[in-house]
Amino acid sequence: MAVYTEIDDDQLAELLQHYELGGLLSYKGIAEGVENSNYLLVTEKGSFFLTLYERRVNRADLPYFLGLMDHLAAKGLACPTPIHDRAGNALREIAGRPCAIVSFLNGVWPKRPNARHCQQLGAAMAQLHLAGRDFPLHRPNALSVEGWRHLLSACGERSDTVRPGMQADLTREFDWLARTWPAVPDRAGDKPLPHGVIHADLFPDNALFVGDRLSGLIDFYFACNDYFAYDLAIALNAWCFEVDGAFNVTKAKALLAGYQAVRKLGGEEIAALPLFARGAALRFLLTRLYDWLNQVAGAMVKPKDPMEYWQKLNFHRQVQSPSAYGIER
Repeated sequence: MAVYTEIDDDQLAELLQHYELGGLLSYKGIAEGVENSNYLLVTEKGSFFLTLYERRVNRADLPYFLGLMDHLAAKGLACPTPIHDRAGNALREIAGRPCAIVSFLNGVWPKRPNARHCQQLGAAMAQLHLAGRDFPLHRPNALSVEGWRHLLSACGERSDTVRPGMQADLTREFDWLARTWPAVPDRAGDKPLPHGVIHADLFPDNALFVGDRLSGLIDFYFACNDYFAYDLAIALNAWCFEVDGAFNVTKAKALLAGYQAVRKLGGEEIAALPLFARGAALRFLLTRLYDWLNQVAGAMVKPKDPMEYWQKLNFHRQVQSPSAYGIER
C-alpha cells in the first residue's frame, strides 16, 4: 500500500454520499507498498480501506479483482469484502482515479515470520486455490514470462548501475527460463500442471495475524490465473528467507505442510517447485529493479532493494531437487 494521489475532505465527503457508511470521522494515508494509493477511513459505520488505482493498474482488470474478493469471501476465505454503493457498484472514481472501498480486517502483518505463521499461510493459500475453482472470470498473468521480457528490456543498460554486469546476467537467466517454462495456462485444453486463481503477491505484508492466528489475506491486485505451484514458489521466496539471505528450510517445510493439509500437491507440481521458485525470484527482481530505476517523485513510498532478490535467485540456481525446500516427491 502507498499514497501517490492526495485527496481532501470534500472529495471524500462527496464519495461517501453514494454509500451507506455514515459520515466521515477521520482518514489517513497508508505509506506502504508500491502500486496503488491507500487510505484508512473511519466513518460512523466503522473502519474501511479506500484504494485509488494508479496508472499501472489496468482499469479493465478491476472487475476481476473486486469480483474475486466478493467470491472468496462468500466461500469463507478471510479477505476484504468490497463495499457496494447504493446502486450496487463496487467501483467508483475519486481525484481522477478509479477507486473502491473494502472492509477492514483486524491484525498486523508479521515483520519476522516464524514457522507457525508459514504453516497458516500455506493452509490459507490452499483454501484460496480451492475457493477460486468456480470463479467465472479469467485473467492471464501479466507478469509471467512475456511480462519479464518487457521489464528486462525497459531496465536495459541501466541495470548495470545497480550491479556491474547485471543486464547480461539477467538476460541469460531470462533466456533459460523462457525456454524451460511450461505453457501459459488458459481456459482451453489440457495443461501439464494444476492451475486456477492465484494470489501472485502473497508476501508477509499481505497476510494479517492476530497473535499467531491468521486473520486474513489482503491485496489481491496481482491475482490472476496461473499455476498453483507457482503461487507456492512466490511464497517460498517471500516467507522463507532470513534477513541475512539464508534460506530457512524449517519455514519452508511448515509452509508446504500447511498447504498440503488442505490441498495435496501432485508429483509433477513438486518436481516443478525449483523452476517456479527461480522464475518467481526473477519476476520480483525485475519489478523491483524497474521501480528502483524509475522512482516516482513525491510518493510516500521507498522502492524495495532489488538485490534482495538477486541473492534469492542465486540460491535457487544452485537447487538440484525439491528436497532443498523440505519436500520430497
